[in-house]
Amino acid sequence: MPNVYAELLQLLPTQPLLVGTVIEIYTGGATVQLPGGAVQRVRGTASVGQHVFFRSGMIEGQAPALDVVEIEV
Repeated sequence: MPNVYAELLQLLPTQPLLVGTVIEIYTGGATVQLPGGAVQRVRGTASVGQHVFFRSGMIEGQAPALDVVEIEV
C-alpha cells in the first residue's frame, strides 16, 4: 500500500514562490527587492519597477502591482 502522505509531499513545491519589485537590471538577470526590504539577485528578464514572481533565483513571470498589507497578530 502506498504512503499517501509521502505522495502528497511530492506534489508540494520545495521552494516558495516569492514576489518583489525589480530595482536594477544586469546582464542575464535583475536585482529584486522583497516587500520586507531584503534584496535578491535573480535570473531572467524584467524591467525596472516591474513586479515579478520568482522562485529558486529564477523569474517566473510578472506579478500584479498591488499594495502590500501586513497583518500583526
